[in-house]
Amino acid sequence: MTTSDPSAVWPQTLVGGGVLLTGLALAFGAIGISSEAGYGGVGPNFLPWVVSIGLTICGLLIIWEARSGGFRELDPPSGATQAYWPGFVWVSAGLLLNAALITAIGFILSCTLCYLLAVQGLRRAGGQTAVNAPRTWVTDFLVGLAISAPVFWMFTKFLAINLPGLTSTGWI
Repeated sequence: MTTSDPSAVWPQTLVGGGVLLTGLALAFGAIGISSEAGYGGVGPNFLPWVVSIGLTICGLLIIWEARSGGFRELDPPSGATQAYWPGFVWVSAGLLLNAALITAIGFILSCTLCYLLAVQGLRRAGGQTAVNAPRTWVTDFLVGLAISAPVFWMFTKFLAINLPGLTSTGWI
C-alpha cells in the first residue's frame, strides 16, 4: 500500500496524541521525584525523564506523520479478522496468576509461569501445532526461567530493589 487510507488519519492522530499525553503525564510525575544524585551520578528521576522525553518526541512524530498524509508504505493488516479469545485467556491467565502468586512463590517462579502461559497463548493464536508437546512446555519453562532469574538477581543484588523471593537468601 503506497498511500494511507484517509479514514485512518484520525485514528493515527489519536494514537499519537495518546503517546504524547502519556509522555507529558510521565514528565509531570517526574517533576515530583527527587533529583539528588545517587550511586553512579544520576538521581532517581533520570530514567522517568528519559522515558517521558522519548515518549513525547515519539508522540509528536506520530502526530506529524498522521497529519501529513498518514503512514505510508503500510503492509495490509495480517492475521485473523477477529480476535483469538483462547489466546487472550492464556495471556490474561499468565498476567493474573503472576500478580496473584508473586508474593507466595516468588518473583522468579511467578514470572516464569507468566511467560509460560503467555507464550502458550501466543503459540496457539499463531496456529502452531506442537503446543501440547511436553518438550514445548519444558522449553518455554526453561526460557522463562532463563529470563526471570537474571532479572531478579540484577534488581535484588545490583540495584538493591527488594523483590519477593521464594527464600530469604535473596537468590531464589
